[in-house]
Amino acid sequence: MQLEYIGAKEITGPLIILDGISGISYDELVEIKVEGGVKRFGKVVETSKDSTIVQVFEGTQGLSLNNTTTRFLGHPLQLSLSKEILGRIFDGLGRPKDGLGPIYPDVKWDVNGKPVNPVSRKYPNNYINTGISTIDGLTTLIRGQKLPIFSADGLPHNELAEQLVRQAKLSGEKESNVAIVFAAIGVNHDVAETFKRSFEESGVFQKVVMFLNLSDDPSSERIVTPRCALTAAEYMAYELEMHVLVILTDMTAYCESLRELSSSRGEIPSRKGFPGYMYSDLTSIYERAGMIKEKNGSITQIPILTMPSDDITHPIPDLTGYITEGQIVLDRNLYLKGIYPPINILPSLSRLVKDGTGKGITREDHGACARQLFACYSKVQEVRSLASVIGEDELSPIDKLYMEFGRTFEKEFVSQSIDEDRTMEQTLNKGWDILGILPKEELDRVDSKILDKYYVPRK
Repeated sequence: MQLEYIGAKEITGPLIILDGISGISYDELVEIKVEGGVKRFGKVVETSKDSTIVQVFEGTQGLSLNNTTTRFLGHPLQLSLSKEILGRIFDGLGRPKDGLGPIYPDVKWDVNGKPVNPVSRKYPNNYINTGISTIDGLTTLIRGQKLPIFSADGLPHNELAEQLVRQAKLSGEKESNVAIVFAAIGVNHDVAETFKRSFEESGVFQKVVMFLNLSDDPSSERIVTPRCALTAAEYMAYELEMHVLVILTDMTAYCESLRELSSSRGEIPSRKGFPGYMYSDLTSIYERAGMIKEKNGSITQIPILTMPSDDITHPIPDLTGYITEGQIVLDRNLYLKGIYPPINILPSLSRLVKDGTGKGITREDHGACARQLFACYSKVQEVRSLASVIGEDELSPIDKLYMEFGRTFEKEFVSQSIDEDRTMEQTLNKGWDILGILPKEELDRVDSKILDKYYVPRK
């Protein structure tokens, strides 16, 4: 029998503190009634003999210490799931917000996910073609991988996210077997509307599931949004055996909500005020990507985060980089040059690229071409530093060629229009064409057989 408890001991931030309650569990869903019969929901975040702390998803504004009624539902927050979630829009708690009515579920799953035995995981393989040369050619996204995008305020990460949703394709898979789960965390109304309109106009909306937590929604709701999105992805991947690409933007808003909640609970802060358990909390989200043996589906995850003050050593990108398998870094200097997408390839990497590319998957020269482009562009940075001291006119002839290579690489390889969808072959051919600016003897990261086959001097 479910009991209702009237009154609360304390209300602080998004938390209410109750006394004299027993027989409840951590993460249990709580129904809260306020004056007028309005219902809100929360979850148990701490319980002891003396008190119980409940995090209210919709915030505590308007709650009263005397008249608030709470009821513990005996289970964690669950998401209603069926194949009908495709093409639908939900709020941050997984409730429909597109006016198309409720979901009639085949199952209801705990949004916190189910533990996965590491032995049952399959190693990620085979690439996802995004149509973006800097990603496909140099930091290749592998099916089942978690590959974050490190951005900053004012950079076009939203446009890049839209392009990824429109263009992402899996080799050898039917279009009907691919789905996108898009979770927007703490975004403005105009940004959310732009995402929706972009998906509709490009014709991909029917394979997209959207979870929207808007900037004026309670911040405590942001703790749940990525978990709802990943629960939907797990259902489609492991029950419907689809290949799911999950895009989470912006994880910085998630982490700031985590810091706010930690502060309300009076916890001892760690770096820059974030809780000491933020690493394990982020892990509980990022590690829900992957593939499982005896299941044909997969979950590939692209978290997007904005680095405060463009600082890649900030705790959010720093911890994210430890957990995930690489990163794609957007650069403000490239953006100011008018380059889109402004991806800086030198701090960017994909740790699984060697396992999902090469002969029989992409092309035999893929690894060699990528290594040589990285090496040559790294040399460009050294030459540019020298030119800033002595002037470009005083550079040696070979250094001037590297300067030309750098400008051409940024203009023709890195830069592409927002609706340009390049094939892997076009990307690799373009890479070899630009390497043709340099003399053959400068290309020392390529096997001689590959070099003889693909190198052509640029006229």
